Amino acid sequence: MNAFLYGVALQWKLDIRSKSLLITCYIVPLLFFIIMGGIYTSIMPESKYTLIQSMTVMGVSMGALIGLPPSLVEIYGSDIKKVYKSNGVPLYLGLVSMFLSAFIHLLIMCAVIYIIAPIAFDATPPSNLPLYFGSLVIFIAVSLSIGSVLGLLIKNQAKLTMISQLVFLPSIMLSGIMFSIDLLPKILEFAGKIFPATWGYKLLIDNNFHFNNFLPLLVIFLTATILCSFLLKKLQSE
Repeated sequence: MNAFLYGVALQWKLDIRSKSLLITCYIVPLLFFIIMGGIYTSIMPESKYTLIQSMTVMGVSMGALIGLPPSLVEIYGSDIKKVYKSNGVPLYLGLVSMFLSAFIHLLIMCAVIYIIAPIAFDATPPSNLPLYFGSLVIFIAVSLSIGSVLGLLIKNQAKLTMISQLVFLPSIMLSGIMFSIDLLPKILEFAGKIFPATWGYKLLIDNNFHFNNFLPLLVIFLTATILCSFLLKKLQSE
């Protein structure tokens, strides 16, 4: 257990120095929040009631879908994987340590948005704080599980960047954070429900826990976990 915790702490320190993770988990999401926060609240004053939630969904999705996968490829698509195997280190250790490290970074980024939004844009904080952060933990975990699948499945960095963008962009555009999903055609509204961002946003804006919004996230997480297990076993046999 001590070795595992040391590995997680070491990975977190390494990620702090990672330019890729710094950009996708902090700089771009917070810059988007600062710029779009002012635009949203100026054009649509009512957006202050959901500004924290919408900017959080965007930041978490970017960090999980664009930031995490390349970091996993650096391990499982390179000779580092051979080092793991030759020294008897379980292959899942790299995934778990990166998952937890990214989780902490995204949680910090979300906390910054939560603190700054009411001060800078007069945003309304969620009324039920324990429920909000409990929902946030669930949403971050589910989003990172999708990013984990992408990082384990695709070993080519260029191809991974393209596919990550193809997953990230529709998940944001169809989630309801930019505009109401009621304005979308039914087929696009249905397509948006495939992505965790849609359900995460619904979960975050709810003042009461609704199992119907939690269930799809649970299904996505369990499916992603099974896929990760399968992909790790495949990597072990290579």
